[in-house]
Amino acid sequence: MSPAGAPVGGLLVLVDPVARRLDGESVRIARDVLSAGAAAKICLPQSPEEFARALARRGHRRPVIVGDDRALVRAVGLLHRERELPGEALSVVPVGQAGSLGLARTLGIPMSAVSAARAALDGVVGVRDLLVDDSDGVVLGGLRIPPARPPAPRAGGASVRSAYRSLVRTLAGPPAAPAGGHRLRVEADGVVLADVDRPVDDIAVAPGGGGLAEVVVRAEGAVVRARAAAVTVAGADFRYRADAAVSGPVRRRTWTLRPAAWGLILPR
Repeated sequence: MSPAGAPVGGLLVLVDPVARRLDGESVRIARDVLSAGAAAKICLPQSPEEFARALARRGHRRPVIVGDDRALVRAVGLLHRERELPGEALSVVPVGQAGSLGLARTLGIPMSAVSAARAALDGVVGVRDLLVDDSDGVVLGGLRIPPARPPAPRAGGASVRSAYRSLVRTLAGPPAAPAGGHRLRVEADGVVLADVDRPVDDIAVAPGGGGLAEVVVRAEGAVVRARAAAVTVAGADFRYRADAAVSGPVRRRTWTLRPAAWGLILPR
């Protein structure tokens, strides 16, 4: 890590509208601390489009995101797509519901508005790896393809026919359990870790240090681990959770690790 140093053009404080609505007091504290320590332009975007425009017009101001995990991922994604992420250092003041701050906590960002704002002023820059998918989406902390869920029962009362079928099934004994898991092919740098002939229960991918991603595949009680620069998952439609959002369904997705792709300011 290296000292962040004084921001050349001051700070651009981007306050997410969800943060303002949920915890106005923490937002006020963050604004006061940041404004007292540096020349700070406070921006209160009302929509993702306004958020993107304000970030694009930041000039030499250092961005400070006041909001939850989604706001942080949005900012990193915007800078990546504009090819302005290298050399940029972001600060975050986490404000939101407890369940929406897991990524910030994992990254080592203080949960206190005062501590996080002070870190934005005099912290150190740590470079971090980034996962980028083939649709130009970004993953900061990690992604997971969880176990497939069985289809939900239909709403409404049971008909006479369905009740009769239920009775027949009861008299005939319990049915065989349906095969669970996803039918997916998982490749790590071209090496097949799982294929569609065997159901996969769970897949996790995260930056693992050393310029490689950590890949964990669980299938039928077995666990396969690998380190790779690129991971491809393909097969039947699947959804995946990346950081704070669920994406899909897709039939194929490749994630490539970008070493030291972005900077995050953390406490000394």
